Amino acid sequence: MAISMGIGAAPLTTARQGLRLARSLPSKGRGISSKVATSAALPESVVTSLQSYLQPQAEYFSTLNLPEPLVHWGHGGNMAVVLLAMGGYGAGYLGWQIRISDDSETIAKAKDMHPKLAAGMYIFFALGALGGMMSLLMQGKPIAESSHVTSGLVGMSLLTVQALLPAFFASGSGQARTAHAFLGTGVLGVFVFHAIQGVQLGLSI
Repeated sequence: MAISMGIGAAPLTTARQGLRLARSLPSKGRGISSKVATSAALPESVVTSLQSYLQPQAEYFSTLNLPEPLVHWGHGGNMAVVLLAMGGYGAGYLGWQIRISDDSETIAKAKDMHPKLAAGMYIFFALGALGGMMSLLMQGKPIAESSHVTSGLVGMSLLTVQALLPAFFASGSGQARTAHAFLGTGVLGVFVFHAIQGVQLGLSI
């Protein structure tokens, strides 16, 4: 959300290694994880670089003795607001108003707010991904082991394509606008699935 015997062996081996690594980590508490667990979605070098960047920040925030629920669920809560407000209303609802509304005032408002809120969603999702990884580090968990990471990468990749489509609107054929509308709806669906996986991840740690 991805696939011969030879091709599937490497991800399976990596998953087993990640599972062993997860079992070696503390099940409770906020010990900062210094171990790197890779996934099929991210190369080990990328995970190592991310962890090196986020580790000092995670260690600093751990010294603030933040409430456990905030550390555990703060990322999910923030991203849910972004998904509903900027995604559901700004990107989804307003975007479709531009296509289907007959009211010129409604269309004008939607054309003004839709790109701003959609851009805000992209920015906050990108920053939120780093925040989610830092939350995992603060809880002593590996940052790139779950399917939640994979679906997030898929969603951000599709969202990047979605953001580039308006550059082709001037062609006048209407195909780029149609692709933008339906791909955008699909991307929101991916992020709803991503959110469900996030809740499952939060409940499992």
